[in-house]
Amino acid sequence: MTMTHNQWQALPQLLTEFSKLTEAFIQSNNSRPVAGRDTAPPDLILTESGIAFESLIEIFSKQVVPNLSTSIGPRYWGFVTGGATPVATFADWLVSTYDQNVSKGDGSIATSIERQAIRWLTELFDLPASFNGLFTTGATAANYLGAVVARQFAGHQQGINVAEDGAFGLEVEVFCATPHASMIKALGLAGLGRNQITRVATQVGNEATDIAALESALTTSNAKGKVVIASAATVTGTNFDDLIQIRHLCDKHQAWLHVDAAFGIFERLVSGSEGRTKGLELADSITLDAHKWLNVPYDCGIFLTRHLHYLVESCDVPAPYLVTSKAEPDFFSMGVENSRRFRALPVWMSLLAYGKDGIRQWVSKNIAQTKQLADWFTDSPHYDLVYYGELNVVLFKPSGKDEAATTALLHAINADGRIFVSPGSWQGQKVIRAALSNWQTEQVDLDIAKRALTELAKAL
Repeated sequence: MTMTHNQWQALPQLLTEFSKLTEAFIQSNNSRPVAGRDTAPPDLILTESGIAFESLIEIFSKQVVPNLSTSIGPRYWGFVTGGATPVATFADWLVSTYDQNVSKGDGSIATSIERQAIRWLTELFDLPASFNGLFTTGATAANYLGAVVARQFAGHQQGINVAEDGAFGLEVEVFCATPHASMIKALGLAGLGRNQITRVATQVGNEATDIAALESALTTSNAKGKVVIASAATVTGTNFDDLIQIRHLCDKHQAWLHVDAAFGIFERLVSGSEGRTKGLELADSITLDAHKWLNVPYDCGIFLTRHLHYLVESCDVPAPYLVTSKAEPDFFSMGVENSRRFRALPVWMSLLAYGKDGIRQWVSKNIAQTKQLADWFTDSPHYDLVYYGELNVVLFKPSGKDEAATTALLHAINADGRIFVSPGSWQGQKVIRAALSNWQTEQVDLDIAKRALTELAKAL
């Protein structure tokens, strides 16, 4: 195949190979190792004239595909990773095919589809219609927008338009108990400083914010601008902050409240707005991740705010070729990228295809499966249950072993290939962390995991 303007004549061949590769990979999910073992790139050189398409496919299928992780599968329990559903996968194929630039609303319905998907998400999570926002590359980008918008808010309090005039003279103190690494990165990128976070004490035995400690920190602060970062499910303990109390303190001290609810927001589908996310609707801005528990392909995060004007002030840079006459701001005026892929389509199709009940069912199933796994660790002679936050993450370690053994067991589990887990730290000790957020995970997968964990612990 040569690179000519007639290349699309080879479309049938492209589709045939695509179908073969896709079908083989999906069907192998339950039989191949969950993690790739040889992660070095193929020993190849960049040629002047390229290679034949047939040779390209052979290299890719033999040297790359066997060493990919099966992160779309039911036993990939590292991080909090969803596995794309069939409908979401299908939609993502179409995203590449249609190649829409969802930066502004002219000339394509794609922008309107994203707006509709955002509205549906607020309905799915029972959030007020006052929330608006956009799709991002993930929680990191969404948290960055949260930091930028909070910075703009704090600037207005001090008579400074930060987006226009810079942060000189700006005074902002950020308060947080258990920030996610992406939030720390976002604060650095926004110029608020990774090392400038005022760390608030946590509750005894978990990662949730100690309300009395937060009140004391806010009261004693002399900063002109204040930002509170709260969590709806911390990444390790899946602990939820008391958002009602935190909102009260933010109102009292004129502070911005940003909530990182990347995957914890899905608890709202199970327990409703009076559950562990009670008060989320009172946040000034929210981060969530669709490529986690909504099970759409990477990459897909969402940023929501009740104060869209601060977002537009922060991101809009008028240019003649971008001018639009529409009253509603376009997405290039609301986010980092001027050019944006149609990542809303998998979410839009998923919400239509599965509905609220379909999504709620797989969230409930994963929570029940994690509870079963936690109970198994409690009863196992080979393991200690370190912590279970009653959501979809369980922390464990080998019983009676030191930290070196915990690390060795983690590597052994992932090298074994039947499941994939990630490291963690809890109350100063190394732990192994399993996060179940895949719609395909079934009892057979738990049984495989228990056998693997038992065998590997005995061999330790």
